[in-house]
Amino acid sequence: MQPHQLNPLIEPQFDAVNDYILNHLGSKVPLVEKIGHYIVDSGGKRLRPLLVLLAANAAGYNGQHHIPLAAVIEFIHTATLLHDDVVDSSDLRRGNATANAKWGNAPSVLVGDFLYSRAFQVMVEIGQMEIMNVISNATNVIAEGEVLQLINCKNPDTTEEQYMQVILGKTAMLFEAATECGALLQDDISKETREALRLYGRHLGIAFQLIDDVMDYESNAEEMGKNVGDDLAEGKPTLPLIQAMKCADDEGRKLIRKAIRKGGLEDLDPIMNIVQQTGSIEYTKEKAQQEADKAISALSVLPESSFRDTLAQLAQLAVKRNK
Repeated sequence: MQPHQLNPLIEPQFDAVNDYILNHLGSKVPLVEKIGHYIVDSGGKRLRPLLVLLAANAAGYNGQHHIPLAAVIEFIHTATLLHDDVVDSSDLRRGNATANAKWGNAPSVLVGDFLYSRAFQVMVEIGQMEIMNVISNATNVIAEGEVLQLINCKNPDTTEEQYMQVILGKTAMLFEAATECGALLQDDISKETREALRLYGRHLGIAFQLIDDVMDYESNAEEMGKNVGDDLAEGKPTLPLIQAMKCADDEGRKLIRKAIRKGGLEDLDPIMNIVQQTGSIEYTKEKAQQEADKAISALSVLPESSFRDTLAQLAQLAVKRNK
């Protein structure tokens, strides 16, 4: 079951978002439209725009601006994917060739820029300055998170705290913006409800990324839609590796440090064994569950509704997924 199918009341709105996205990818330049459609149509769950819809409904919003706002969040997310795949030299995403693998780095970066600017065009049409404020700040923090990840790349001395700072910026920030802006659509939203939905998005985003990092060490390419061991190949010190270095013996620690420094998959099998044997997968999963529990707890101030229940379900599903 896809996430949007958890709540029948949200499905028509979700379909409207998909239609809106496809109708706003138009460009006078055919390649822009071609790459835009390719990446948008490539099988994503549309989780972030779904969060906009659920947050808006949970906050009592009855208008129509949540549809274009959800599209804005998806355009920004898609732009970050295009840029990330270039930075990471990735050739596989969601089981398909990445845009940069098909068309090259330059078109991918430029179409990412197009999607960012299209997102801001739509925000102007929505016309709520506070929403523009939240999303413009979020895109800034996302960029900082990506740069921070670059700085930490191939650095085996990256701490758990530094790693959490990276994922808060590069992943959780857009989740947080999605739910907070969904709340902001409601004119008389209380500070308490706005803050509850903001925190829900933040903790859900952290949980989601932690499980993503786990899957790099225990899934297969068919399940994940990307190459297993990609993080290790790029020299990314994610939490499973950071924890494994803490718990491994001297020989294992040296092997992981060497692998992070040089990147590549030469030592993938022994490192995967170390990660498993040190309990680092379980440690990371437990951290993800703690974040999911915080997300669910934040919802307690919202009035009871099927939308609040679906947000809680999504938090649990985020830590149980295998792709």
